[in-house]
Formats: sequence, C-alpha cells, structure tokens
Amino acid sequence: MTVFDASTPFILIARIKVKPGKVQEYLELAAKTDAAVEASEPGMLHHTFDQDPENPLCFTWSEVYKNDNAFLAHLANAPVAEYLQGHAQLGDGFTVEVYGTVGDQCKTALDATGLPVKIFETKCGYSRV
Repeated sequence: MTVFDASTPFILIARIKVKPGKVQEYLELAAKTDAAVEASEPGMLHHTFDQDPENPLCFTWSEVYKNDNAFLAHLANAPVAEYLQGHAQLGDGFTVEVYGTVGDQCKTALDATGLPVKIFETKCGYSRV
C-alpha cells in the first residue's frame, strides 16, 4: 500500500475568472508564466492553462507537483509572484483545489496565499513515480 504524505505527487486545480475584455491580455500573462515555470521548476510535472468550454472568461490551471517541496518552490518562484500581481489587475476570481495528501508546511503555505483552498486528501490509490 502506498503511503501518501509530503513526499508524494499531488494535483492542484486553480479555477480562474478573467474580467470581461481582458482575456487576450490574461492569456499573454498565462503563457509568459507557463514558459517561466517550465524553465525553472523541474518538480512541476504537468502545467496547463485550460479554457472552460461554456464560459470564455473561466480558465483552469491544471498542475501536478512531484511533492510538497516542488509546490513550495513554485510559490517562491518570482514569475509566479508576477503572475499573481497580474491576476489582481486582470482577474475576477481565483480558487484552489488540491487533490492528494500534503504535509503541514504545504498546508501552511496554501493558507498563507489568502486564496480559498480546499484539500481533498487521498484515502486510497497509488501514484507511479
């Protein structure tokens, strides 16, 4: 049986709403951030920005982290801070869902973002790493 803790992968879904008339500008911000994350975060295993098929103002960041340390590195990454500043200007909503078990340090860091966060802790399953 797999033990899920701070050392195991997890999924983070960030649901974003963009202000009307700001989608193109937001897409440019997202693309810039994505390129920077790809170049600087080896612990980010999957990182996509997906548009809601029913609401063109809604998007989802789909992120898979190697472990808690990868997420903590993400939060400390300067391009991510720049993205959050840009979101404050262009966005109109931001919620976070975590799927998987994370440790106390990661939970504290999530709480410190000030964003609405919901953590779905793993009860069974496996991860191929």
